[in-house]
Amino acid sequence: MRIFDIRRSAPALAALLSLTVTVARAQTPEPDYYTYPVLGVAGLCSANFGEMRPDHFHSGIDIKTDGVEGKRVVAAADGYVSRIADKPSGYGRALYIVHPNGTTSVYGHLSAFRNDIDSIVTAERYRSKRNSIDIFLREGEITVARGETIALSGNTGNSFGPHLHFEIRDSRTQRTLNTIAHGLIDVRDTIPPIICGLHYVAIDSTGRVPIRTQPQRIEIRRDRQGRYSVAKPVRVAPKGYFILETTDRKNDVHNRFGVYRVSESLDGETVFEYRMDGYTFDVSRYCNAVSCYPMQLSARCEVIRLSALEGSRDEFYTVLQNRALITARSDEHRRIRIEAEDDCRNVSVLEFEIIGGAEPPHMPETEGAAVIDRNEPFEYDCGDIHISIPKKALYESAVFSCGITDMQVPADSTITILSPVYEVMNAHTPLQTAATLSIKAFVPQNMQGKTALATISAKGKASYVGGEYRNGRVTARTRRFGKFYLAADTVPPSITPEFQINGDLRKCKGLAFSVKDNFSGIKEYSASIDGKWVPIDYSPVRGTMYHRFDHLHYARGMKHLLTLTVTDNCGNTATWRGEFIR
Repeated sequence: MRIFDIRRSAPALAALLSLTVTVARAQTPEPDYYTYPVLGVAGLCSANFGEMRPDHFHSGIDIKTDGVEGKRVVAAADGYVSRIADKPSGYGRALYIVHPNGTTSVYGHLSAFRNDIDSIVTAERYRSKRNSIDIFLREGEITVARGETIALSGNTGNSFGPHLHFEIRDSRTQRTLNTIAHGLIDVRDTIPPIICGLHYVAIDSTGRVPIRTQPQRIEIRRDRQGRYSVAKPVRVAPKGYFILETTDRKNDVHNRFGVYRVSESLDGETVFEYRMDGYTFDVSRYCNAVSCYPMQLSARCEVIRLSALEGSRDEFYTVLQNRALITARSDEHRRIRIEAEDDCRNVSVLEFEIIGGAEPPHMPETEGAAVIDRNEPFEYDCGDIHISIPKKALYESAVFSCGITDMQVPADSTITILSPVYEVMNAHTPLQTAATLSIKAFVPQNMQGKTALATISAKGKASYVGGEYRNGRVTARTRRFGKFYLAADTVPPSITPEFQINGDLRKCKGLAFSVKDNFSGIKEYSASIDGKWVPIDYSPVRGTMYHRFDHLHYARGMKHLLTLTVTDNCGNTATWRGEFIR
């Protein structure tokens, strides 16, 4: 991590001396209150607020830093640093600044903090002997002025390319705000959303369990003026809904973005409107209910269900009449208008006619089947497998299914398969909260501490879930259904130095390692030099660890012994030792 010194200018000092940082009651922020949070960039975005990610909405905007790290990140407004985080995942190195207008700005994936901020981080890491830290500061400890440099942009945490993740939140509730839609950040965008596809689903119910047809794809057309239409009237069942595939583009970039608003009107009356103005983090996973989850899993755009599941959250819908279910009598003609709007107020429209008369979905054979009532807890036990699903974990009630499959686990000589593969429900059924799953199997004593629950990913690879072996079973919590089995991992991680062992490193800034694990992933890691604990940064995305030299904690011009210990989630430990001159 690079350290740098910023001398405060006279105007910045004057602003700080006159700054009153007491947090005001949250209110709608004024667009002119904030300055652009990173300097020396083209002002382009790679992701916008609220777009759908796996199991969460994106809580901010991603600002391109022109493919490099080290751009100066500045405070968006006057305030004080309330939180400093330095973690291997999530936002990586991140800063949180509280502003007098009742908002908090967040800056993520940073490569370096300003000197005074970094000194707090370094001191806390050595004091606690922890590599991953989260520090909360009191008002007045570190105050900043609007436009003052606070850090350098980077690529830390769950980041797959250099950029700045930027958020504005309500300080009191931590509700994130749509910075572009509210005009807090300007971007160039004159391109309306693209309507990629349209599907129709007929729906009915048996008891509390909804039944529906498979999505019927509807052919859409776009003329030279950008207007969308349907080739012929859509035949619909007595009750059903539409699914919209849509994405957005912005000027000067090739990235795909999420849409801000989708509405549906029936015969001129709005019956559905989804709007992404902001949300609190406890409801972020409800993106799995806003979207059509089975289709969203593999889509390159947003797949929005123009209806609400029983377990959806009303706060995402500004209009929702009768759950936006479209009804039509036999041979009745009705008119549908769908609008997709981006966060810069560009709108695309799709209009078409529907005609009643299609068959409703056929009732499946469910006699004797177990039903998961989403409003009640559910338990299933067949001896070898047990699952406990808490109430309201599902977004709608469903027929339960579980059984042994004949699927072969992908060949991997580094893990031992210890059970059949069980399919619990299917991977296309989303969970809001975790279920508890246990599988019973014989596990040799020497493998019991190394055995975990595993699943087969969408790409057909073995994937670690977790859990521990006890009383003949491995039990773990999971927020996904799918195919599960038991696997033992007895192979420790590999550690490869990316520097010359016993070499003279006096001109180097630090020590780098490549660290890999075969299955369960890295759980713990620790480094020492000459027997004294030193901090080391880990990037799971890149599989690297890095120690930045700190001249205060060991002498220069001498040979030193570095020890790095890494443990995976199955308890396998690897230790590397080597000398270097510094």
